[in-house]
Amino acid sequence: MSNFRFHRVAAFAVLAVSAAWVATGEFASVGSATDETAAASTTLAAQNAEASDAPKHTVAVKSPAFIDHNRIVRISGVTKADKKTTLATRMAGVIAELKVSKGDWVKSGDVVLTLDGPEKIAAVETAKALLKQRENEAANLEKLISRGISPKTQANDAQSALAAARSQLETAQAELDRLQVRSPFSGVIDSVSVEEGSWAPAGQAVADLLSLDPIVAAGEISERERSLIKAGGEAEIALINGRDVKGQVRFVSREATSETRTYPIEVTVDNSDYTIPAGMTAEIRLKSDPVKAVRLPRSVVTLDEDGNIGVRVVDEDHKIAFVPIDLIDDTSDGLILGGIPDGSRIVVAGQDLVTDGELVDVVDADAEGSALTTGAVE
Repeated sequence: MSNFRFHRVAAFAVLAVSAAWVATGEFASVGSATDETAAASTTLAAQNAEASDAPKHTVAVKSPAFIDHNRIVRISGVTKADKKTTLATRMAGVIAELKVSKGDWVKSGDVVLTLDGPEKIAAVETAKALLKQRENEAANLEKLISRGISPKTQANDAQSALAAARSQLETAQAELDRLQVRSPFSGVIDSVSVEEGSWAPAGQAVADLLSLDPIVAAGEISERERSLIKAGGEAEIALINGRDVKGQVRFVSREATSETRTYPIEVTVDNSDYTIPAGMTAEIRLKSDPVKAVRLPRSVVTLDEDGNIGVRVVDEDHKIAFVPIDLIDDTSDGLILGGIPDGSRIVVAGQDLVTDGELVDVVDADAEGSALTTGAVE
């Protein structure tokens, strides 16, 4: 009876120990690390095998020739007169003669207006008569001195009197000239502010005078463009009436405007036929110095992960790389791009299907930028 009880107790003890061991889960760790490592190795090997077996993208590439191209800076502008001034009287008086009207062409030095001034004319005539008298006196005295009749000391007095008479005539003539208003340069009378016969005080505005040859196209360039444009450079002007003319940059400001932080520029255009008026809207196309660039279709331009604009190229190992570009110009024949290294093989088809560092197959592209081989881009 005691033996039976002992066996029952032993059996229960073994059962309890076994249950506790199973509950701990220690049995599951036996060989588990080895199994997981083997499984991971198998998965990686499968992925590598799958990647090596996957077909590579095929891209079409092109190695364009480099060209020297003038960067074009396009700005809005307006035409204006080369010179503009307001003619004014230099003294007060009644307007005796007004020789111009609006739209008249005048040459430099032409009389525009004359004030009435009979006393000025009389003063000139008096000064002329006095000068003539002093000249005769000096000549007669010289003869007397040469004969020994008059002393030589009188010659100095005669010359002084002669000089004073000349000065008096010059002063009277200057006062007479102040009665007239003359054109300081050739141009067109744009407006007239007075009437003949009216009283004009000193400084009275008489007329506005414009010089339209050359005509000037004026605009403003940005801070970024300031270093590209120089005085003496070429420019093209597209007038709003559809006419295109050529010009030359004559002025680029060295100080930006406080309001817009832009730099005023001026382009002169030949206007000898006076067919270009002042105040006409125009597009000014400024040419910078030539830069090294390539011409490519617009479709080759793409963006990298950071949103930078550029092109994709294929290196010697047939791997894709991204190259940032400088957009120099946009022409009807394509984009003019700078910043591309010499010898670059530029992806012209399939560039949006590949990523940086990707290994690709490469085919040449024709002049149109499409793959020569059918189905080349996958």
